[in-house]
Amino acid sequence: MFKRNPPPTDAKSQPVQAVERITSVLGSGVIWHGSINGSGGVRIEGAFEGEIALRGMLVVGETGRVTCQNVRANTVIVAGAIRGNITTQKLEIRASGRVWGDVVTTAFVTEEGAFLRGQIRMEETVELDLEPVPESTPSEAAQAESIAAKPIQIPETIPAPESTQKLMRKKKNEI
Repeated sequence: MFKRNPPPTDAKSQPVQAVERITSVLGSGVIWHGSINGSGGVRIEGAFEGEIALRGMLVVGETGRVTCQNVRANTVIVAGAIRGNITTQKLEIRASGRVWGDVVTTAFVTEEGAFLRGQIRMEETVELDLEPVPESTPSEAAQAESIAAKPIQIPETIPAPESTQKLMRKKKNEI
């Protein structure tokens, strides 16, 4: 009845996709005003107001409430509420999810019971206009430079006292 698809003949022709995962969580008791920028996966269970520009996944949990003028992320999953426009490559609105705002996306998934008040514009590609990811923060770079500038000191090996050497030989002979 159900057949498996045969494996692809040329594995090199398919691009390897990075595994998206949650790296940060804004808990249900937290109210945050500000901005979330950078890369990684973020799950919001509390209330957030500000700006979100994320290279990665944004999950708004069932208790999550987000208010942004424009949410930008590679993948957005909404089980809570978002008030604001969403620009993403993939949007998923779960049954408990509520969105008030316009959406620009390449892929859209919804469950029965989901709510969307706004317009959806499907595009072949979506440009998120995210800032390039820095390799390190300025403080991390300064710290790395100071560590690299220090000469490496290798401690001299100190011979073990004679009594320790005898004990070690004795143990070796017992084994």
